[in-house]
Amino acid sequence: MTGGAPEWVSTRELAGALGVSKQAVTKRGKQWRRRKGVRREFEYHLSSLPPETQAALLVRHGAGAGDEGPAVAPAPSVGPATRAHPGPAVADAAPAPPCPNPRRPDAAAQWAWYARQSERAKQEASRRLRLLGAVERLISHGNGNGPGRGRRRARETVAREAGEHPSTLYRWGQMVAGVERADWLAYLAPQLGAGGRARAELDPAAWELFKADYLRLERPAVRECHERLVRAAAARGWAVPSPKTFERRVREMPLATRVLARQGVEALARMFPAQERDRSCFRALEAVNADGHTFDVFVRWPDGTVERPRMVAWQDLLSGKLVSYRVDLTENADAVRLSFADLLTLGIPEDAYLDNGRGFASKWITGGTPNRYRFTVREEEPPGVLTLLGVRVHWVTPYHGQAKPIERAFRDLCGYVAKHPAFSGAYTGNKPDAKPENYGSRAVPLAQFLQVLSTEIAAHNARAGRRGGVCAGRSFDQVFAESYARGPVRVATPEQRRLCLLAGELATARGNGEIVLAAGAVATIDGAPARAKNRYWAPELAELKGQRVMVRFDPQRLHAPVAVYSVDGRYLCDAACVEPAAFNDTEAGRAQNRDRNRWVKAGKEQLAAERRMSAREAARMLPEVAAAELPDPKVVRPFRLPEPAAARPVACDRGHDDARAVQALVIEMARAREAEPDPALMDDVERYKHWCALDRRAQAGELLPEASHRFYMAFRTTPLWRAFDEMEREFGVGGGAGQ
Repeated sequence: MTGGAPEWVSTRELAGALGVSKQAVTKRGKQWRRRKGVRREFEYHLSSLPPETQAALLVRHGAGAGDEGPAVAPAPSVGPATRAHPGPAVADAAPAPPCPNPRRPDAAAQWAWYARQSERAKQEASRRLRLLGAVERLISHGNGNGPGRGRRRARETVAREAGEHPSTLYRWGQMVAGVERADWLAYLAPQLGAGGRARAELDPAAWELFKADYLRLERPAVRECHERLVRAAAARGWAVPSPKTFERRVREMPLATRVLARQGVEALARMFPAQERDRSCFRALEAVNADGHTFDVFVRWPDGTVERPRMVAWQDLLSGKLVSYRVDLTENADAVRLSFADLLTLGIPEDAYLDNGRGFASKWITGGTPNRYRFTVREEEPPGVLTLLGVRVHWVTPYHGQAKPIERAFRDLCGYVAKHPAFSGAYTGNKPDAKPENYGSRAVPLAQFLQVLSTEIAAHNARAGRRGGVCAGRSFDQVFAESYARGPVRVATPEQRRLCLLAGELATARGNGEIVLAAGAVATIDGAPARAKNRYWAPELAELKGQRVMVRFDPQRLHAPVAVYSVDGRYLCDAACVEPAAFNDTEAGRAQNRDRNRWVKAGKEQLAAERRMSAREAARMLPEVAAAELPDPKVVRPFRLPEPAAARPVACDRGHDDARAVQALVIEMARAREAEPDPALMDDVERYKHWCALDRRAQAGELLPEASHRFYMAFRTTPLWRAFDEMEREFGVGGGAGQ
């Protein structure tokens, strides 16, 4: 039976409700009939049964709002609520008026309160509704007395069958007095704690003081705030309840309010459900995102510095594959630029999702982007690499995993790389209070770190069983390869890839055209050891002998070819690195000879192609030219050697003979040669001081002797003079004019 007790009850149902046999039911039944569709089965009308039997059936099967018969409201309250424990019977009362109780909440608010109650309270409300429905059914099926008669006897009968006291049923009837029958269930739910326990008295000012102390980011405990409130209340005469009262009242405050006041805006924002983003709208390399990550490993760099390495990586948004990365001491624009150059070997993305970090917002990377709200944006600034290649830049929130899925990849690499067994003793911990016992006991070489990092990133991309995004159990490599094969992909040209290389300082092409770059302590990722100097050469550089050129190169791959540009920015050629060979490596020597012979042979072939005529043939084609005849001179002036003089002649006045002036000058120069010191007998410092003395004399207009003049002009072109001159100008210690 469902939906309450029906009008007709079968013999089996009566026997089960009364706990007797079917024969006993047949003997006691008065009004019965055969049940349709069931052979040898009888049923009895509910009104023909004794009141106790009707109550047992109604209590057993229920009598809800969907039962047949008129819905008769219970009696209204005529006095104080009766107690739940056994007590005196309550007299019958008149039917309840239809107007609602003004102190009772409306139906909508009550149903909202009912929805927040526990399942146990809702089951209790259903039981109370069933018992009140049984009372109403007994009244409506009374012995001809009609509705409203025999209410007390009906309550007693139902209470006896249900194991309750009649006054309890009366109190439940008061709870729904004047309420629509459809809303009884919401009002019958037990209100725990509201049956007589009074709310503790608390001064409003004391409560405001407590909230001001409790609702702050320092997150003090309730008992600490209560103790301070007690001290303040003693001076103001406030009555302060126990800490339990404050704990209950704190729980009554909205959770969002407590989280905002005690944990901050970010904690409140985390309570809001995160947005799930579907990345299947992309294809491989259509959209990428990038970020930097610091590994918690001490690494020894080539210059001896011990520092944690910083990686700048790019990730494909469709598959989640890490497609390129670079390692440096900091997250700078150079690392971003070079890692993007590695990405261009696969293709040019259309969209890039970046945070507003200093490296990514640099003008060399995103210069010219309209919404680059970082640094000073000028209209005349040069466009960045991403802007030049037509990549749309989207700025996202830093440290926000939903906007940058690469943050999730970094979380995996934290364990696989930083805690790798090869780095035992070099792990630093991910925060200051999580340092391991062997903190700082070791620093791994940079080459070893790069090797392990390369292996772990490859394993990260190839790991199968990925469940996120569009992987469906496949690896990042598989998803990327499948979509990359379908395309389309914008392929970068060599010139576009050269845009991402760094511009080095000006270099001079030597006699054979080779270029030398000082590597210093630059680290390399290509596995080759870094050298103090690297030589680069290409056949096209032979024509640039002695000229200054601009070299664009990758500082972390100095053994790769470099791009050579003219000073005014014109691309010239790519120059390969000339690798040194071991002194006893005969095979390398033979390879060098073969390359040189091929170079010479190619030069001979080019010369033969250019020179179609021999020198003798050219000589035979040249005409003979006769020498011109010179005329005889008409005036001849003899030259006479000057006679030596005992004393230096004075300067010639106007009107003296020219021969005497020449004689005096020759004598003076001869004596000066005898008085001049010999620079060959001097050390470097004295030689520079002697040059400075000659320079002062020349600046004063004095005519230097021939030997001193030759020394004065020749010494100025030597590296020794340039070194002393630079020391003189910078520090005043060259020993020259300043001393």
